[in-house]
Amino acid sequence: MGEKVAAGQFGLSDRQHYRDKLRRCLTGLERLLAEQRFDRPKNLMGLEIELNLVGGDGMPKMLNGEVLERIASRDFQTELAMFNLEVNIAPHRLGGRVFDRLAEELRTSLAYADRKAGEVDAGIVMIGILPTLDRDDLVSSNLSDVDRYTLLNDQIVAARGEDFVLDIDGVERLTCTSKSIAPEAACTSVQLHLQVTPGRFADVWNAAQAVAGVQIAVGANSPFLFGRELWRESRPPLFQQSTDTRPPELQAQGVRPRTWFGERWISSAYDLFEENLRYYPALLPICDEEDPLEVLDEGGVPSLAELVLHNGTVYRWNRPVYGIADGVPHLRVENRVLPAGPTITDVIANAAFYYGLVRALAEESRPVWTRMPFETAAANFDAACRYGIDARLTWPRRGRYGGTVEVDAVSLVRDELLPLAEAGLAGWGVESGDRDLYLGVIEERCRRRANGASWQAATFHRAREAGLSRDAALAATTRRYGELMHLGEPVHTWPVGLPEPVPLG
Repeated sequence: MGEKVAAGQFGLSDRQHYRDKLRRCLTGLERLLAEQRFDRPKNLMGLEIELNLVGGDGMPKMLNGEVLERIASRDFQTELAMFNLEVNIAPHRLGGRVFDRLAEELRTSLAYADRKAGEVDAGIVMIGILPTLDRDDLVSSNLSDVDRYTLLNDQIVAARGEDFVLDIDGVERLTCTSKSIAPEAACTSVQLHLQVTPGRFADVWNAAQAVAGVQIAVGANSPFLFGRELWRESRPPLFQQSTDTRPPELQAQGVRPRTWFGERWISSAYDLFEENLRYYPALLPICDEEDPLEVLDEGGVPSLAELVLHNGTVYRWNRPVYGIADGVPHLRVENRVLPAGPTITDVIANAAFYYGLVRALAEESRPVWTRMPFETAAANFDAACRYGIDARLTWPRRGRYGGTVEVDAVSLVRDELLPLAEAGLAGWGVESGDRDLYLGVIEERCRRRANGASWQAATFHRAREAGLSRDAALAATTRRYGELMHLGEPVHTWPVGLPEPVPLG
């Protein structure tokens, strides 16, 4: 939700006016779709990565204002808490050696940012959830000093009307409460954008939903929170619970959470924007002066500001995005499934796998979403979050018999999905060197059953076996993770455990 908003109080008339504007925006979107006003295919993709600021001891550093001042680049922005940053990579056309170019851009940007962070005794770590975060770190006083975060926190807290309850039962169980949305800041992710035409949007979104569980299985990197070992990818349950505006009574009534997988396959981008208006009250009822329908009547392109702002407060794992570039409207699918890290090579491998796979699945004559219930895709997502690379997923059976079958995630990826991803990347025009390198990373993770989450958990347990306390083991694991992350070799090659101490004398 990158919109600039001003802190303020909202009255009853503000919410009614905002709802009316939202309806006019939705009508405007419907007209833009009917009049085929959207951009032609450009095969454009974009990338955002949320980052953590960490001290030499592995603990979070609340210094994003100072670090951003030193970085002084529009590519880097604040995120929710003072130990977060976000880097945005400009859109690239899918094709050629795009993934190698992206990797080089990221290496240059992150190395520069890390040097600047070093000026205030901090460093940058890409990880889904920083293992050393403590409950005292995730409080409202550590939210970034930006009006929109303060306002969003105030509105979600007011809508809920009581403390947020975190209850995640995994390898261990975590139960605690929070008075703010600050625990959401623990979740640092990679967002993959793909610009699509309206006619292709539903197929791409459905494909992205179908493979969300697979993405998590191979890319999980968030096994710890507040000193507890939870799910292999603990971000989704944490994100849902820390932004949940529903007290227990509304949950019991089946009111939908604002962090949402969804409940059905779609036939148009319009379906998702319409659902967002139908199911979710406004959190930030801030109105623009523009009348979108008047702008359309005059032949212009409306910003649909209220619709864009509202859409940014509904946290779908695959989110529809309306934007304008060079005066022409476009639609994007924003894939928000993946955790950050472990290395740039791993991030780019995850991206290559995703972009190849969604293209191939979106073009199949019998699409996967016609052969698998939506509830199965949601159950796969949940299973992958819990068990990571060891998850068992349900997938349509190959051949003419139909139905679904339960299969190891690694077998599904190696036997069926990697060849599809390769074909999809070839369809984008990505060169074979890029395809082989980055899809090879995914294949090796599957062969070794190793990803960021499995490495973190195994290294933590080795440290405990060596006699370290829980907190010391988490800190040591985080420091070692940071060292290996900066060396840059993909996570499946990382040696498990801490390096042997150098003997004195």
